[in-house]
Amino acid sequence: MDCAKIGGLILNLRKEKNLTQKQLADAMNISDKTISKWERGLGCPDVSLLPELSEILCVDIEKILLGNLEVNTFVGGNMKKSKYFVCPTCGNIVLCTGEANVSCCGRKLEAMEMQKANDDEKLNLEIVENEWFISSDHPMTKEHYISFIAFATGDKIQIIKQYPEWGLQTRILKHQHGMLLHYCTKHGLFYQLV
Repeated sequence: MDCAKIGGLILNLRKEKNLTQKQLADAMNISDKTISKWERGLGCPDVSLLPELSEILCVDIEKILLGNLEVNTFVGGNMKKSKYFVCPTCGNIVLCTGEANVSCCGRKLEAMEMQKANDDEKLNLEIVENEWFISSDHPMTKEHYISFIAFATGDKIQIIKQYPEWGLQTRILKHQHGMLLHYCTKHGLFYQLV
């Protein structure tokens, strides 16, 4: 561990939060001299203090220990290229339009790999009153169901949550072109071009 880098990061994050050394120290029930020592690189926080420091400064423990925050190089782009993350424990859905470190339920999540849906995996699409009527014959059981569908265009994404033991039937506003995605809890993330 590089105490100077860690200290510099703590100093910058403390200032971002508009906290004095004393305010940070009081929040952690330690002395402001300890904070000063860390920020000057003369020592590092004890492991037992890292969770609280992480929470107060709103940064991952891992980033504190590395002593730096990597700046995302995201410059914008097509929403069809967004990344989807699904927590295997709770089913939480996270959408990112750029690079991100995502975690849920204590686990680091990896972006789902999109697979092109074959004819058996595609969702059914019909035009009804200027909307796409989306349906599927998927069994939608508690153990095996489509968790969400999304429709992505160049500048928008619409996500619709689905539930086990409910039939998959929904409508979305008809767009000219886009990508229809769906996440099956057993088989992963699929897309079809519309």
